[in-house]
Amino acid sequence: MIKLLFVCHGNICRSPMAEFVMKRMVKEKGLEKDFVIASAATSREELGNPVYPPARRKLLEHGISCSGKTARQMTAEDYEFYDYILIMDRNNERDIRRIVRSDPQQKIRRLMDYTERPRDVADPWYTGDFEQTWQDINEGCRALLDAILE
Repeated sequence: MIKLLFVCHGNICRSPMAEFVMKRMVKEKGLEKDFVIASAATSREELGNPVYPPARRKLLEHGISCSGKTARQMTAEDYEFYDYILIMDRNNERDIRRIVRSDPQQKIRRLMDYTERPRDVADPWYTGDFEQTWQDINEGCRALLDAILE
């Protein structure tokens, strides 16, 4: 079983988008029984809130539902449970360190570090550009899945 946790600041835009994109990619390959995929926040700001409407609309544009998803904060127990902790940007890494203190197993990596152009995932909360975020997440998830399956 391969366990993936996608993490961003509030768990209402980027990380849930990545969670549901990856779930679809894994399902399309017939591997959903081999994966546990979830997402979480580094902050408590959005706890219990649903996926941000523009992010939800972007997913629906591509036939992906995130119905029922609400924001939750990452815990120290998550570090032990998940094999990969995939952050959206460098700030997430700093914030995770307050939760887990250290990364002895080197599980924490930026999602886009798996691509040929390592970078942060574009943050639509500030840019309003959910299309760029969609493209980044698809590229990152595809590269991550390829790396896992190699």
